[in-house]
Amino acid sequence: MSQTSRIRDELEALLPQTSFVRNKSIAVLLPCYNEATTIAAVIDSFRRGLPGATIYVYDNNSTDGTAECALAAGAVVRRERHQGKGNVVRRMFADIEADVYVIADGDLTYDASAAGRLVDALVGQNVDMVIGVRLGEGQAFRPGHRFGNSLFNWIVAHLFGEGFTDILSGYRVVSRRFAKSFPAASSGFEIETELSVHALDLKLATSEIPLRYDERPQNSTSKLKTYRDGTRILLNILRMYKALNPFRFYGAIFLALMGLSFGFAAPVIMTYFETGLVPRLPTAVLAAGIMQLGFMSLTCGIIIEAISASRREFKRMRYLDLPAPGADRSVP
Repeated sequence: MSQTSRIRDELEALLPQTSFVRNKSIAVLLPCYNEATTIAAVIDSFRRGLPGATIYVYDNNSTDGTAECALAAGAVVRRERHQGKGNVVRRMFADIEADVYVIADGDLTYDASAAGRLVDALVGQNVDMVIGVRLGEGQAFRPGHRFGNSLFNWIVAHLFGEGFTDILSGYRVVSRRFAKSFPAASSGFEIETELSVHALDLKLATSEIPLRYDERPQNSTSKLKTYRDGTRILLNILRMYKALNPFRFYGAIFLALMGLSFGFAAPVIMTYFETGLVPRLPTAVLAAGIMQLGFMSLTCGIIIEAISASRREFKRMRYLDLPAPGADRSVP
């Protein structure tokens, strides 16, 4: 063995990633809005954590020179004019071709050195998404945010099924077949919830790995608006539940309207049994109208459920069109 080969083998032995990480196409996706103070350090960290990966920074109308800093640090810089993280992630998944996608933020809060572990877990466990579960203290993961995260995890688990403990984490690794079958509809920070629900809806294999979550540097400002974004996340969960489980959604409305209708009809029924007459009361007309609305809701649920099942099948077929991350494409 030549000295060059020996040195190469020794260097490869020092790398924390498997041969898959070094030989496959990996894209690191960093959506950014006004992260000029941290983006260069984030790029450098991912370059050391995932040697050979292509690092993409999508600038989302920054005004502080984020794009210029990212370009100087060696990243591939592109722009997305529609404001919001969800819009950026949708554009990234559409534009970029890779075997594996590593999604993170440009604020220096996620541990880039763990990216290799996440990618290895994606392949080694034969899953389509690995989430870096945030473990942070103090200002890194404030009690209010921790409570909100737990609440949303509970809601998603009860509406769509259990599977995640940190649905709002922005540090994820997904397979190509996950990214290309993901029908992103969110525009803002709801995108993390939508990614999680997509996996639950198609019953995709996923995994979670606890990772350190750091505080933002003092000269870096969070773009998250706790109450506004929390409300948008909650509304998005309800929207997805209506789209993915329409029979249950409209069925619940049907039951509520029927209960209300019977409540208004009760005096009319009591009068009939007492006198044998059906009085022409406004409440009787109102009860009949509410009952009609209930049956209309039930009909909508039945029809939209069939449409939802077809959409789910289309997404599943698109998912099956693409190989698994560790699949050998040379095998017929």
